[in-house]
Amino acid sequence: MTKTSPGGTLTLAEDLTLSRMGYGAMQLAGPGVFGPPKDRDQAIAVLREAVRLGVTHIDTSDFYGPAVVNELIKEALHPYPDDLRIVTKVGATRGDDASWNVALSPQDLIDAVHDNLTHLGVEALDVVNLRVGAADTAIAGSLAEPFGVLADLRQQGLIRHLGVSGVTSEQLTEAQRIAPVVTVQNLYNLANRQDDALVTRCADEGISYVPFFPLGGFTPLQSDVLDRVAARLGASPQQTALAWLLRRSPTILLIPGTSSLGHLRENVAAADLALPEDAVAELDAI
Repeated sequence: MTKTSPGGTLTLAEDLTLSRMGYGAMQLAGPGVFGPPKDRDQAIAVLREAVRLGVTHIDTSDFYGPAVVNELIKEALHPYPDDLRIVTKVGATRGDDASWNVALSPQDLIDAVHDNLTHLGVEALDVVNLRVGAADTAIAGSLAEPFGVLADLRQQGLIRHLGVSGVTSEQLTEAQRIAPVVTVQNLYNLANRQDDALVTRCADEGISYVPFFPLGGFTPLQSDVLDRVAARLGASPQQTALAWLLRRSPTILLIPGTSSLGHLRENVAAADLALPEDAVAELDAI
């Protein structure tokens, strides 16, 4: 059986080809990305359906749960299909109160990589993103020390490729001086375009740009213009917003997350939604 990838694929390295429409596994954990899922069987079914639909790019982290999501991925999909690539991230831990805590010391990062290896059941991680920080905890200056730790782990064969998350353009340049960077994962969507210049830079340099919260995250996108364009196209606003992102840059990869089979299928179908020029113009003006 020939398996096609929704939205096509992007090849970033000889051993790294990802479906442009991926799947973000964060929402498989419990409320607040903490604890077990409400419906474990449903979570397993969503992961298996994503792969059945041709998704070869799953985004995760061991601090989702913590460990819960990675263990679900392993239970649902291991032994992994030959073309499946799992992208994870390090740089945070979770407190007993579900708090998000910065964890960027060398030992923190070494432990996080080994935890990801164990809970995913792999000998090497396809891609590890250094989570420089969310808006309230971001590193304002150099990321050389933590990124250097990951570069050393890559040299040891525990990581195949490196990425960065929550970074500025200057921090991306700094990371590139230490080791090759294949992906940038930052906040970006139809209504939040502060990263426009970095999206364009990544396209120019052949680096994938992966928007987190492509549909707005915990505050879903709301726009009368988006609703109107979607209705005209016979699509949902969510599908229309995802299709706009795929069109925005040839190196954008999407990782919309859901714990619903219906929403998963709807998101994947967005990869086939063609946006006419007048629709693009209206969406661009939001």
